[in-house]
Amino acid sequence: QVQLVESGGGLVQPGGSLRLSCAASTFTLDYYVIGWFRQAPGKEREGVSCISKGDGYTFYSNSVKGRFTISRDDAKKTMYLQMNSLKPEDTAVYYCAISTDVPWCVVDGMNYWGKGTRVTVSS
Repeated sequence: QVQLVESGGGLVQPGGSLRLSCAASTFTLDYYVIGWFRQAPGKEREGVSCISKGDGYTFYSNSVKGRFTISRDDAKKTMYLQMNSLKPEDTAVYYCAISTDVPWCVVDGMNYWGKGTRVTVSS
């Protein structure tokens, strides 16, 4: 079992920044990708950004490309999502997740999920 705990969410004005963190109980798990997903009110959960374990390949959804940056610190067993130039449409609960089955950033492929941290972008 892997426990994932997100932190860093909150209320921020449009154009502001936040850094989300995801602390994992272990990174020695043989996983394919670790990443961030979000779910806005009334919408389906979607992939935001993922990073692969092997070559560190990163994926970003078109809606966040150029504004968000994913990174991981294996020594600290922590993954980060730096979010800049935030927009009201970024408002959502953000989840971190790990996949041990598939090398893609897809909701259905994730095996382990955190409980989420809420991000609200509003003036």
